[in-house]
Amino acid sequence: MSKVWYIMLLGSISALLFTDPGKAVTAMVAGSHASVKLAIELAALYGFWLGFFGIIEKTGLADKLGRLLRRPVRFLFPGLNENGCKYVTMNMAANLLGLGNASTPMAIKAIGEMDTGSTRASQNMIMLMVISSTSLQLLPTTVIGLRATHGSANPVDFLLPATIATIISTVTGIALVKLIGMFVRKKSAKKERKKQTAPLPLAVKAK
Repeated sequence: MSKVWYIMLLGSISALLFTDPGKAVTAMVAGSHASVKLAIELAALYGFWLGFFGIIEKTGLADKLGRLLRRPVRFLFPGLNENGCKYVTMNMAANLLGLGNASTPMAIKAIGEMDTGSTRASQNMIMLMVISSTSLQLLPTTVIGLRATHGSANPVDFLLPATIATIISTVTGIALVKLIGMFVRKKSAKKERKKQTAPLPLAVKAK
């Protein structure tokens, strides 16, 4: 995939340089300025939300929220430790409120708690990725704020269809992860039984 992007980037820059060098240089300079501005804005946002959730963690609200969502989190993430459950809970709470910038750092911390040193993603990791990607939102505050900032006459008129869409996508994603997980476990158990019931080699029998 990186090679495809490299070819596309090289081709577009080459075309611009040969057709209109002035626009190519202007576009590259403008893009550099925009990337620096975006990085600074994101750093400020992540700093704010990390601090916000740090306060929630220190005041004990995270533990209360964790107890409230303990059963669904345990069902979705079996075997996850207490710290991992707490980070997953905060991630889900941030997603429900439409605070994507706040949910990402919590998801990264939760993945760290799930890490066992394996080179393959566990089912809990996959489940967290699916839930974060489908992003069930009851109150998409970030989108509402953006629409209000850009002069929308009714910033919340999309709320009902957006909520229905995210509920359907989240439920579908969870169901697929659970079903595929069951299939993989059954397949692994079947292979293990075959290994245990396999006949011994002749050399071993002779001994």
